[in-house]
Amino acid sequence: MTDYNDQHYQEIMQRIRGLRLIDDVFMTVCFDGNIEGAQLLLSIILDRDDLTVTEVKAQKIMKNLKGRDVWLDILATDKEGALYNVEVQRADAGADRKRARYHSSMLDSNMLAQGESWQGIRESYVIFITENDVLGLNKPIYHIERHIVEGDYLPFNDGEHIIYVNGAMKGSDTALAKLMSDFFCTEAKDMNYAALSEKVRYFKESEKGVERMFDSLEDLRNQAILEANTQTALKMIAGGKLSLEDIASYSGLPLDKVKELAEAKTA
Repeated sequence: MTDYNDQHYQEIMQRIRGLRLIDDVFMTVCFDGNIEGAQLLLSIILDRDDLTVTEVKAQKIMKNLKGRDVWLDILATDKEGALYNVEVQRADAGADRKRARYHSSMLDSNMLAQGESWQGIRESYVIFITENDVLGLNKPIYHIERHIVEGDYLPFNDGEHIIYVNGAMKGSDTALAKLMSDFFCTEAKDMNYAALSEKVRYFKESEKGVERMFDSLEDLRNQAILEANTQTALKMIAGGKLSLEDIASYSGLPLDKVKELAEAKTA
């Protein structure tokens, strides 16, 4: 039974009240399965009125058997099969250009089935919505495309698109500025677009929505604790002075998990 006077509960509720769509944990919850919201978002960013989104998934993992897996904040698909990866980033380092390149390559590698022709690679979009102007040119949006240098910079037209949306430019009356304004609102009543405000209202004001948000934040907190404990255990294992039983006791990890980490360290 929930203790509504519990300090931890009150701290989580205070955090929920302050969440915005620019915060990835809130954005992923609000957009997961939200086809209407994703279609609005992409239509405004891409300045298109012919886009039909058919599927939206949040926190989609793409595996790389020889390298680093990636967790995508949002992965949407349209009726033509094009893929759209949308990431929100408050920290400039999280929107590194090499990260955009890697995300784009992962979309491609997961798109083509074995034996399928190269034509099976469809259009892909990696979109970073950033709190600051990370590219530094004082533009509301940046489109990164390949061009043929020796062909007077004609478009290469390989179907790969990378876009940065500057969340710092939200003061004008354009559709994009209004969208960015919504991403920084803490209350649904202050937002411009109903497809977004309805989700924000649900997860902040309804009993079931708040419960879902509470659970999401608790999962995030527990994951952070697990990662911190794992790093502590790895340092102790590397030190080589403690028994695995002592490491389990000091780190708070189960002994089986510590044994697994130790075996992986020596493999």
